[in-house]
Amino acid sequence: MKPTEIIKKYYKEKSELYAILLAHSFAVADRALEIVRMHPEWDMDKIFVYEAALLHDIGIFQTDAPKIQCFGKYPYICHGYLGAGILRKEGFDKHALVCERHTGAGLTKENIRKNQLPLPHRDMLPETLEEKLVCFADKFYSKSKPDKVKTVDQVQKSIAKYGADSLLRWEEMVKLFLG
Repeated sequence: MKPTEIIKKYYKEKSELYAILLAHSFAVADRALEIVRMHPEWDMDKIFVYEAALLHDIGIFQTDAPKIQCFGKYPYICHGYLGAGILRKEGFDKHALVCERHTGAGLTKENIRKNQLPLPHRDMLPETLEEKLVCFADKFYSKSKPDKVKTVDQVQKSIAKYGADSLLRWEEMVKLFLG
């Protein structure tokens, strides 16, 4: 699999959105692989982590987020499950799960219903170590401010909007990946 070739099927190669997506995705991949190198005892699938990090936001073009050149019809929070649909169509079910499960620190069906989020009513929680790692690494980078790396505290504040259960999952990820 060549993740950038899949991305090129859905994004114009010289577009601003393509550049935004790739800059963000490569930053996430770099951070995720740095953590993989710190923990050889986990024996993670490095190739999968790299591919999933590059593809985790493939669905953003279908959303309405003009600040990052997205002019689709769905709210931005939908990009995960929309991207999962793309990757399933491409035959990459395992990668699709990363797309679907990376929003916030993962979302429960209860959280989706309680906050009336425009998402399918099902749990979308990262389960595998690789899924958790891409979810974690993603939180440090914004597509609207690509040169800024968020601190753990800044990420924690942004995760808070998803509720106490999301904050708890975030704290568990911090302990797991940063000690």
